[in-house]
Amino acid sequence: MGSRQLSAISTPTIPEEPNRVPERLRAASYWALAVVFVAVYFGSLFSPALLDDADSTHAEAAREMFVSGDYVTLHVNGVRYLEKAPLPYWLVAFCYRVFGVNEFASRLPMTLSVLLLGVLAVVWGRRAFGERAGIYAGLMIYTCVGVFLFTRVLIPDVLLSLLIAASLYFFLTALEPAAQVWRWYAGYVCVALGVLTKGLIALAFPGGAAFLYLALTGEWRRWREFRLGSALALFLLTAVPWHILAGLRNTGGKGGHGFFWFYFVNEHFLRFLGRRYPRDYNKLPWTLYWSLHLVWLFPWSFYLPAAIRTVTDERRLSERGSRRLGDFGGRTRLLCWILAGLILVFFAISTNQEYYTFPAYFPLLMLLADGIARCECIDCPLGVRKGWLRVSAAALAAIGLAASASLLTLLWQSRHLPFEPDIGNVLATHNMNTDTLSTSHMLDLSYASFAALRLPAALAAVALMVAPLLSFLLRLRRRHYVATWALGAGMAVFLVAAHIALGRFGPYLSSKELAREIAARARAQDRVMIYGDQAFGSSLLFYLQRPIDLVEGRTTSMWFGSTFPDAPKIYLSDADLQRDWAGTDRVFLFVPPHLKTKVDELLPNKFVVAEVSGKYVYSNRP
Repeated sequence: MGSRQLSAISTPTIPEEPNRVPERLRAASYWALAVVFVAVYFGSLFSPALLDDADSTHAEAAREMFVSGDYVTLHVNGVRYLEKAPLPYWLVAFCYRVFGVNEFASRLPMTLSVLLLGVLAVVWGRRAFGERAGIYAGLMIYTCVGVFLFTRVLIPDVLLSLLIAASLYFFLTALEPAAQVWRWYAGYVCVALGVLTKGLIALAFPGGAAFLYLALTGEWRRWREFRLGSALALFLLTAVPWHILAGLRNTGGKGGHGFFWFYFVNEHFLRFLGRRYPRDYNKLPWTLYWSLHLVWLFPWSFYLPAAIRTVTDERRLSERGSRRLGDFGGRTRLLCWILAGLILVFFAISTNQEYYTFPAYFPLLMLLADGIARCECIDCPLGVRKGWLRVSAAALAAIGLAASASLLTLLWQSRHLPFEPDIGNVLATHNMNTDTLSTSHMLDLSYASFAALRLPAALAAVALMVAPLLSFLLRLRRRHYVATWALGAGMAVFLVAAHIALGRFGPYLSSKELAREIAARARAQDRVMIYGDQAFGSSLLFYLQRPIDLVEGRTTSMWFGSTFPDAPKIYLSDADLQRDWAGTDRVFLFVPPHLKTKVDELLPNKFVVAEVSGKYVYSNRP
């Protein structure tokens, strides 16, 4: 056995020397990571406008919390909003206090969560696999399609992912010889904060992963070191008070049920079983559920063979005696596979949305970073072949060229079409009543819409053409570190283009422009209404900052709060609308595109105040 192998055994937390970063590129690599993060995520703090549905609904919940000073019970449109844990809303409300009520303050906590998730990936990756893998892990977090896509909306999943990953990092480092005791308590606090972020799954995932890890490694025998008594007290002290206060303050809903039944039974267990009421969610088909992760982890998912190869290499190294169970890199690989598998299997059984598996991205990207870095090593153990890298790079280059050619063809064929400032006028439509998937708006893209997307489509086409091909050519020349960075830089350009495109969709996905039109005309005594589900025009609440009546809108997330005796009288029927429309008060009615025909039949006499992307605002007075 060589001196290098002996050194690796005696100091298991020090990664293999071949996984180093070229000296001349070390400082530049960290600066480049910062540039990538700023380019991809900083601009999105300010634009586009908050989107209808979950994005503005959650921002409005934080705004009403900030205005009312009630930090226990969430409210939206004055109605109790009891299905969500409070920590994300506390953070946004704090940002409103510091920066004012605006888009920047709404998005800042989740953007900082992405930043910290990347920092954790670098720190953990460096410690487990070496500096190269650590840098790659951070780069993958900042340039992964799924992380970018599912942080365009104010949902807590990136914060949940950060807290789950941090809790397991503290857990694993606490198991190291001579580890500081505070690491145990830091991990338990992260779990408790995760419970305050998204409920019991924040306890189930890290707890289940740690349990399986301890069972497989036999380290459960060290249970006296886990500080279980004081840890339980710290966990309860952190997570329980809000739940108790929320339960005491929210009793007397539908059927005598209060917060505890709705939050724990309806929103946790019945949601898992697919029996939650109301049913405003879907379950992805099995094949689509699994295959979409190639998209969410794109482009790095194409290097999955390199990550899988580490499993067989780890086993063979262990058999040869050149790896110990205590090796921090091997322990990290095992824990990452367990965590990712647990999350993916759980949501394959449960009801799901596309972003529910977000916490699995971190361990999977860590494994991918490790696999790529190990395959790039000059002196890899067991002679790991670099053929995997070239095959993956070739596949990405082929896909990039095909996608680029498709975009360029669409741009060329639409070159004579006029630019349409309101892209909603040239999009296809589908049934929003039955399609509740978060990415369903992708179905609305049409041929004519490319005339409104020329700049972002051109940027995306160039990025997809150049970056994967350049990365492949560099791999052929054995310049692997630069090849990985070329792909990451190209993805950063692609995501910037995606952000520009999202801005073009702003009028279609948000009702901010219609809120401006109403605000310019409405007086304090005038009434504003939304026809149908509040989610169709929920950004009106945030931008108008006034109560809004809902016509035939006692649905989805507003249902349970509406059953409390003190719920505001904002729920109207069609008959109520017709009565008020003929009354003396001025009424502004927001109408989503798919309900326009119904409203036109219901209200023959009306005045059009504004129209954007097929969404109308009617009034009963000129």
